[in-house]
Amino acid sequence: GATVIHPLSTGITYSLIEKATADKIPIISMGYGRTDAADGRVFPYIFPLITTYWSQNTAKIKFIGQREGGMDKLKGKKIVNIYHDSAYGKETIPVLDAQAKKYGFQVTHIAVPHPGNEQQSQWLQVRQIRPDWVILRGWGVMNPTALKAAAKVRFPRTKIVGVWWSGAEEDVIPAGEAAKGYIAAGFNLPGTNFPVMQDVLKHVYKKGKGDLEDTSRIGSIYHTRGIVAGIITAEAIRTAQARFGKGKPMTGEEVRWGIEHLNIDDKRLKELGAVGLMQPLKVSCRDHEGGGAVKFLQWDGRKWNVITDWIASDQALVRPMVEASAAQYAKEKGITPRDCSKEK
Repeated sequence: GATVIHPLSTGITYSLIEKATADKIPIISMGYGRTDAADGRVFPYIFPLITTYWSQNTAKIKFIGQREGGMDKLKGKKIVNIYHDSAYGKETIPVLDAQAKKYGFQVTHIAVPHPGNEQQSQWLQVRQIRPDWVILRGWGVMNPTALKAAAKVRFPRTKIVGVWWSGAEEDVIPAGEAAKGYIAAGFNLPGTNFPVMQDVLKHVYKKGKGDLEDTSRIGSIYHTRGIVAGIITAEAIRTAQARFGKGKPMTGEEVRWGIEHLNIDDKRLKELGAVGLMQPLKVSCRDHEGGGAVKFLQWDGRKWNVITDWIASDQALVRPMVEASAAQYAKEKGITPRDCSKEK
């Protein structure tokens, strides 16, 4: 049986929560899925690791605040949230509304029906609103379509900040010149200079064992994101085996314990050759996110350039929202939250 699942979809994650919990198989929804699953007391088998959508959005507003000269300068600004009309796309509406109230900016949410290859009316709205910034919460073909539409209405791409599912090479290359200057959030960085990536090249691709037909994608955003997912999964299993027995298959319950006791600190990142590729990660019974920070990258027409250090999320805002939402879920489902003080 499975010991851990990576659904790679917010919608699928939502659909699997009850089944995975009943079957005692942990789900790693790395950078996606239900944000309130970060409360491990209510969601013991769901792990939105590294950073959630709500955390990322608070980092986005911090980034915009930095660009405006301070968080106090956000007062009176106008931000448009262009989002994929799905559970994934709608996920950050509550936290954006809370931030708008906190900092005094105006936010307008504009939905784009799936798949998003027609956005003329949405960007005409943007032109009418004349926002200071646009947040792009897209997926697939919606992303390059948005950047081309922004160019048509002459909205500067340097004022568009995308989610990490709008921030890969596949999202910008099809847009051509219209993507130049566009900014996106990221929880993993691109490139092959990291020691772990050099090992992948040496031991996998130079020996003809790689499965990427287009080798130019090695070191791309989605490729290194897969490497990070592999690191986390392997470290979780290694942590579980240290307690439950090395050299034997781990059950879902045992791997769940391993994920919940992950501590990939700076020292371990150096040992793994992944310093800078990802942020340190420390998970607990109560906290199934474990990180929360975000970096921002800008497309120069040829490659992504990192333009910030890690920007911490606003947990003073996010965590109470997570706990309130998780408590409501527990009430609806008749769940008694775990007492983390009794977990070992």
